[in-house]
Amino acid sequence: MKLPDTARWALTHGLIRLVLRRETRKGNLNSRFLTDREVQLNPYPHYETLRDDRPFAPGLAGKVTVHHAVGTEVLRAEGFGTASFGGAPRPIRRVLAAAASGRARSVIEPPSMLAVDPPDHSRYRKLVTRAFTAKAVKALRERTEEVAAELLDGIDGSREPVDLVSGYAAQLPVIVICEILGAPTSMREQFLTWGDAAATSLDPGMSRQRFLQAQQGIDALLDWMRGHFDALRRNPGNDILSELVTTADTDGQRLTETELLATALLVLAAGFETTVNLIGNGIALLQEHPEQRALLAEQPALWPNAVDEMLRFDSPVQRTARRALHDTEISGVPVRREELVIILLGAANRDPKVFDDPNRFDVTRRGAGKHLAFSSGIHYCLGAALAKMEGEVALRALYQRFPDLTLVGEPHRRPTSNLRGFDRMTATLTPTSRESGVSRGRPGGRSGPGWPSAARS
Repeated sequence: MKLPDTARWALTHGLIRLVLRRETRKGNLNSRFLTDREVQLNPYPHYETLRDDRPFAPGLAGKVTVHHAVGTEVLRAEGFGTASFGGAPRPIRRVLAAAASGRARSVIEPPSMLAVDPPDHSRYRKLVTRAFTAKAVKALRERTEEVAAELLDGIDGSREPVDLVSGYAAQLPVIVICEILGAPTSMREQFLTWGDAAATSLDPGMSRQRFLQAQQGIDALLDWMRGHFDALRRNPGNDILSELVTTADTDGQRLTETELLATALLVLAAGFETTVNLIGNGIALLQEHPEQRALLAEQPALWPNAVDEMLRFDSPVQRTARRALHDTEISGVPVRREELVIILLGAANRDPKVFDDPNRFDVTRRGAGKHLAFSSGIHYCLGAALAKMEGEVALRALYQRFPDLTLVGEPHRRPTSNLRGFDRMTATLTPTSRESGVSRGRPGGRSGPGWPSAARS
């Protein structure tokens, strides 16, 4: 069965838009996460209106939690599964699953690992995990450092303000992804377009026009990938995708063509979006907190912890959802079969029961790595170590080269509610003298002019 894309949109994002309108008319505060631009610009005060002793607040189609412990319990519980197809009801999921069989056109549809439960998820993860081991990430670090240096060389000496998103924060992760996928880096602008299309489905309630445009981009990517797989089978490289395409596990299992496509789509969407938002959010935070920037200049060993604090303080992904597989109970509260539970990751990461003074950005914070920015449980992000490495390398190199970097005007937040980051961030750059490719700047850096409130977290 082939379902027209307009029907797919109507049964997923279109349905969510109808629910949003209904709940907004009823005065449901949680609908503001998806509809109110002011809340999207700074959701954290709104999260605090939900923080009380109750484990859950009422959501749009289920329950919502802002609590770290409750969110962790849900994410790790065997009684919960993925909220595939955007959390659509069971009858609709059956129709969509039948239409999606043998295809891989969205990161929220099977066989994407974001949308499947065991045993399928266990098999996919077993095969894919080998490509994202600590050894594989370590091998990519040196290349990532080279990429950062090359990009900074390209903007060094610029007399005009530079957009750090398009010129740096987006370029670094997409080049690394090209290398993971064994694709020529000359295709990076195309991959940026495709990656944006793939990631848009992570944000619920897309308009029909936006959905159809995104689907065109995804289909173009999948067409290219099919030919790329054939090329890798004939002539595999040392990249991660070549290993996935050509290697079976100890039981002789391989990913099917559709599963490979779904995995490549997820790597591109999730890998790019998380990292570019991490880098942009990190720059914004260091502009807002010059004393923390000075600490990192004086104590560069703090950078790994600083990246975890950035992920905690302003999470690139703000929420995730799980569906109850059967009647169960969380923190003493009954949860019905098929009921959705939304975990507000950004709120859980500022839970005062876990993080002291949680609204303070502190690169020396003990326990910063307890954040849920990469989820938890069996769906913990496979690329977490890679994203953190890229974020650390990118930010460390940027501030080593340009210790006096100053943002100009107001950085522009992306028009999304779940993916939190910037799509434009203009800065003036004052390079320091360099010797043997190493910057010798003074510790710290001056802060820029006061920021408009919309840019703050």
